[in-house]
Amino acid sequence: MGELSGQIKVARNAPPPHTDPWVFWMAFPARTSRVQPGSLTGVSNLKSIQQSYKLARECYAAIGVNTDTVLKQLARVPVSLHCWQGDDMGGFENQGGALTGGIVSTGNYPGKARTPDELRADASQALSLIPGRHRFNLHACYGEFGGRKVDRNEIEPKHFKNWIDWARSLGIGLDFNPTCFSHPKSADGFTLSHRDIAIRRFWVEHCQASRQIGAAMGRSLGSPTVTNVWIPDGMKDSPADRRGPRERLEESLDAIFKKHLNPKHNLDAVEGKLFGIGAESYTVGMHEFFLGYAVKNQKLVCLDAGHYHPTENMADKISSVLCFVPEILLHVSRGVRWDSDHVVTLTDELNGIAQELVRGEYLERTHIGLDFFDASINRIAAWVIGTRNMIRALCIAMLDPHGRYKKLERKGDYTSRLALMEEAKTLPFGAVWDYYCLKQGVPVGEAWLAEIKGYEKRVLSKRS
Repeated sequence: MGELSGQIKVARNAPPPHTDPWVFWMAFPARTSRVQPGSLTGVSNLKSIQQSYKLARECYAAIGVNTDTVLKQLARVPVSLHCWQGDDMGGFENQGGALTGGIVSTGNYPGKARTPDELRADASQALSLIPGRHRFNLHACYGEFGGRKVDRNEIEPKHFKNWIDWARSLGIGLDFNPTCFSHPKSADGFTLSHRDIAIRRFWVEHCQASRQIGAAMGRSLGSPTVTNVWIPDGMKDSPADRRGPRERLEESLDAIFKKHLNPKHNLDAVEGKLFGIGAESYTVGMHEFFLGYAVKNQKLVCLDAGHYHPTENMADKISSVLCFVPEILLHVSRGVRWDSDHVVTLTDELNGIAQELVRGEYLERTHIGLDFFDASINRIAAWVIGTRNMIRALCIAMLDPHGRYKKLERKGDYTSRLALMEEAKTLPFGAVWDYYCLKQGVPVGEAWLAEIKGYEKRVLSKRS
C-alpha cells in the first residue's frame, strides 16, 4: 500500500485503538439539531453537535486535515445568489410580460415576489439561513423605474440605488447581467448579432449601460461586480450563414468593452451556450466562440453547468480554461437532460466542481454564482437548498486530504490514491458541516425549514 499504510494513525485523544478513525463517526449522536439564527441560545443539543465535531476533528487530524483551518477558509468563499429564483425571472420593468429567448420557469407555487421590496425581503430571509457572507446577482430588468418607461439602453445606476443600499446594509456585494431577452427588439431571436444595425446598436448600448451600472455597484460597495453578458441569439432550423452573425457579434462585443473600467469596480464576463429553446440548430454565442473571445481579450469566461451535453463534465473544463484566462465565473445549476436549471443538489457533479476548485487552488480566481429557478416549490427554500449545497460541496472538498492524493500521484502509487479517495467518502463531513452552521449562527440540519414555513405563513401566504 506504500504511502497509505501507516498514514492513518489514531490522533491524540481519539477513540480506543480498536476504533478505525475512518469510520468511528458512525457512533456520533443522531442529528436532531435546532439552532436559532444568530444565537446559540436554546440549542437543545449543543453538546451533541460540539462532541460530534470534536470526534470529527480528531478523525480528520489523523489524516493531516485541520478542520478549524478549513472552516476559516470556507467562511471566506462567497456564493452569488441569483435574483431570478425569487420571482421566476419576471423583473420589474414590464410586469406580466411573457418571457422570451428560451427562458422558461415552470410551476406556480404561491407567494412569488411581486415588488422589489418583496424580493429583497425574501432574499434577506434566504441569506439569514445560509452560513457565511455572500452576494446577490441582478439582471438589468430588476431596476426600479418609478412607474416610468425606461428602455433597456437608457438604464442608469440610479435605477438600482435601492439595491445598492440594501446590499450595503447587509454587507454583501452585487453582480449584474444585461437582459438581452423578453423585449420587442429581441423578438426575432437576435440581439448583438442582429443584421439590422439599429437593433444591434440598441443592444450594444444596453450592455454598455449595464457595465456602467456594474461599476457603480462595485465602487459603492467596495467589491468588484461581475457583469456577465449572455445572449439568446440563434435559429431553430439550420442556417445558411453561420459566419455573418458571429462576425457581427464580435464587432458588438468589441464596442461594448471598448471603454476601460477599473477592475476594482467591474469585471467583464462572457457566457456561451450549447442550444436554447427556439435556437436548437444554431447558437451564435456557442462555447467555442466565447472562449476564443475571452482568451483573445482576457475576459472572464462564464461556465454554466446546464450549458453542456449531458455527458460533459464541467469540472474538467475549469483547469483547461484557467490556463488561458485570468478568472472565471461559474453558474452552478442542475440540468436534467437539458438546460432546465433545477435546484442544485449534492450530486457527484457538484462535488466534482468543488473538488476541482479546491484541488487546483482556483478559488481566488473563481466567482461562484448560482443559476436555477424552480417555481414548483417554495422559492426561498430553493435558494437555501441550492446555496447550502454549493457551500457544503466546498466544505467536503476542503476536508479532503488532497495534498496526500497529489503526493501519491507524483510517486505513481495510483492504488493508494484510489484507496484513499474512496475511504475519504465516508469521513464525517456532516459533523463538520453542522458545526460550521452552528458557529455561523444559522440553523443546523433541516431546522432551517421551520424558519421558511414560518415565513411562508406570516408573509408569503398573504400575497395574492
